Amino acid sequence: MSEEILINVTPQETRVAIVENGVPQELHIERTRTRGIVGNIYKGKVARILPGMQAAFIDIGLDRAAFLHAADCKPGADNGNGAETHAPIHELLQENAEIVTQVAKDPLGNKGARLTMNLTLPARYLVYMPFTRHIGISQKIADEDERQRLRQLVKDATEDGAEGGYILRTMAETASEEDLKTDIRYLRRVWTAVLAKINISPACTLVHADLPLALRAMRDLVRDNVEKIRIDSRETFQKAQEFAHEFIPEVMDRVEYYPGERPIFDLYAIEDEIQRALEPRVLLKSGGYLIIDQTEAMTIIDVNTGGYVGRRTLEETLFKTNLEAAQAIARQLRLRNIGGIIIVDFIDMEDAEHRRQVVRALEKALSRDRTKVYIAEMSALGLVEITRKRTRESLERLLCEPCTVCGGRGMLRTPQTVCYEVFREILREARQFGTDEYLVLGSQVVIDMLLDEEADSLAKLQEFIGKPIQLQVESLYHQEQFDIVLT
Repeated sequence: MSEEILINVTPQETRVAIVENGVPQELHIERTRTRGIVGNIYKGKVARILPGMQAAFIDIGLDRAAFLHAADCKPGADNGNGAETHAPIHELLQENAEIVTQVAKDPLGNKGARLTMNLTLPARYLVYMPFTRHIGISQKIADEDERQRLRQLVKDATEDGAEGGYILRTMAETASEEDLKTDIRYLRRVWTAVLAKINISPACTLVHADLPLALRAMRDLVRDNVEKIRIDSRETFQKAQEFAHEFIPEVMDRVEYYPGERPIFDLYAIEDEIQRALEPRVLLKSGGYLIIDQTEAMTIIDVNTGGYVGRRTLEETLFKTNLEAAQAIARQLRLRNIGGIIIVDFIDMEDAEHRRQVVRALEKALSRDRTKVYIAEMSALGLVEITRKRTRESLERLLCEPCTVCGGRGMLRTPQTVCYEVFREILREARQFGTDEYLVLGSQVVIDMLLDEEADSLAKLQEFIGKPIQLQVESLYHQEQFDIVLT
């Protein structure tokens, strides 16, 4: 399946879109003021140790302290059985101690960054691990002969006794010996520079930053099936060419500068796709639709037939809708970058073979996802549980914020509910304070209801408390907002 990578650069942000056969599949956004910090290496200070959680909070110079679990400290001593042992956190770290850490997950919501002391430095084909001698290979490289070839190439290239281990990335499949040696030389140069900066840097400072998004896309996203990398910034295009010339010369002829007057994202209708990706409803070609509800705890996806009535039997209609939904769900998870726990409520099907085929179709569609995904079998209720690794904010969390009126609930109390709250508040005030008159300040819709549908209730309340109640519209108040003023 052919891909194109589109890179849109402005002084405020960089956006990278992956397009497969003309259809946007992934979107990465990095804003100049709030750049992601995954991969950055910091010299931090232990601020607080939590023995009960086997974790510590580390000050790395950000607004919020970062989180480090005992399992993410440097590998423990071998216990004699070939397995690593992890000592309790209070034996591994001491408060106010200076440590070198790397960000594994960006701050998400109200949570600080997640850290690890097992540092890694990525290149095109390899990931360097300075604190281990292990050589690992991506699980997506399935051919055993190829795995053995790659492992031997790395062993031969590192026989000079230099410390550190390597992980061969998926893109290393079919890589030549010279490709791997180039990566190893580059990674060693970077690590030497990092060590030098660690030695001279004070605590709570950044010692190594990962590449900007445009160059990370060149390093991590460009595969053999990528036909073009189109960039609409001449400066970024030149940097990309220099980066490609040094590290990935085979893709230099695929890097293009886009000078067109029409914005590059408009050319591929990506701006429209972004707007649709912020909506909860996703329409399917058949007439069915998905409802995607993202919450703090998990994401729920509901599949509905909508206007699709099929041609044969009800079971066939439900089966075809679920198959189409499986493809759409896989794309939406990538496009919206939804992570964590995901529950998919497929339409109930009687045929066990149909249920099995829907899950297999979902697995196949998600196999192209670069992010680690686990899929459970469909339950008796037609639910499929998915976990997708979350390392950065979802598109919705990145581009939107909770509604200041509803507080993120997505619902408002009705005007009638607010009217009854006004009545209760006046009764509460009447029992506690003496006054000659009450003034209710509220939104137009609430005041209108108090003067119309709830006029009898308002009159009875005035009679009960023996005091007049005046009403006043406040144009800046939202529907749920009101005040009771004692006059």
